[in-house]
Amino acid sequence: MIEYIPFKESGISDEVWDQFVDSSDNGTMFHKRLFLSYHPKDRFEDASLVFKKKDSVFSVFPAVLLNRDGKRILSSHGGASYGSFAYPSNLNFREAFDLVESVIDYAKKIKCDKIQLTIPPIIYQSKYSNYIDFALVKNGFQYVKRDVSSVVQLDVPKEDLLSTYRLEARTAVRKSVKEGIQIVECDQFAEYYEILKKNLKMRHGVNPTHTLDELIKLKKLFPSKIRLWGAFLKDKIIAGVCNFSANDKVVLAFYISHDEEYQEYRAVNQLFYEIMKIYKDEGYKFLDFGIFTVNMDPNWGLGRFKENFGARGIFRDTFYKDL
Repeated sequence: MIEYIPFKESGISDEVWDQFVDSSDNGTMFHKRLFLSYHPKDRFEDASLVFKKKDSVFSVFPAVLLNRDGKRILSSHGGASYGSFAYPSNLNFREAFDLVESVIDYAKKIKCDKIQLTIPPIIYQSKYSNYIDFALVKNGFQYVKRDVSSVVQLDVPKEDLLSTYRLEARTAVRKSVKEGIQIVECDQFAEYYEILKKNLKMRHGVNPTHTLDELIKLKKLFPSKIRLWGAFLKDKIIAGVCNFSANDKVVLAFYISHDEEYQEYRAVNQLFYEIMKIYKDEGYKFLDFGIFTVNMDPNWGLGRFKENFGARGIFRDTFYKDL
């Protein structure tokens, strides 16, 4: 029998919650209380759940209450890329249904009009399963969207990695190396952030999701898991990517950016070539490039760029249920 308890009434500490996430099959950095703590306390109304079985934590569900268009919504935590249930590797079919039905019961009890959640893509699991997806659909959830995330499997020997790239990317990597571009891990967040802001504003008319202060705060919270990699021309950073090691299987390329004035050096290509080799050595199975669709509208150029590195698309699904 699985029972659920609101996190704030559970007596479970943030540390115990985070320890469970680390031991779970599919938990990620974004499920952790430590990650969610970087938000100001008044930004979200927490509605997270703890599920227990035989008095032990069986699953956790980070969530918030939102008010949108007059509707009260129980939602995957608004400060995370994805959330939903973190659960053990031995989760069975019946237990998946119990978890989903419990969330529906809870949402009705607190008089919500809707539930919305984004589940981690399947590569974040240790034991691949669509039990939760099936239980959601069977219980009346529908897809808000099925965005496509570009993923590279780090399953080839390092010496063969370049051969898995398309010709365009292989040529660009060799050019960048020849031009003397150096790829190093660094802490030059301010310089990198200026490139990022300029890039996003020029290409998409938006600002980064995180402020510079928030990014630096997250780095301090996860010093070994959030890492900035820079491509340097002598002492100048001309491209960079901030990577989040979401769990021990997947590293997520969160912000990719380059200085347009130095486009000719093709530094981003070498940047990914080098970090793929590093993360493979560190035992990661996948590099998640992130989505190249926004609300299911493809960015063809971005998708093609990621495919140059051998990336293939998997779903990042968001579900909803009206109550």
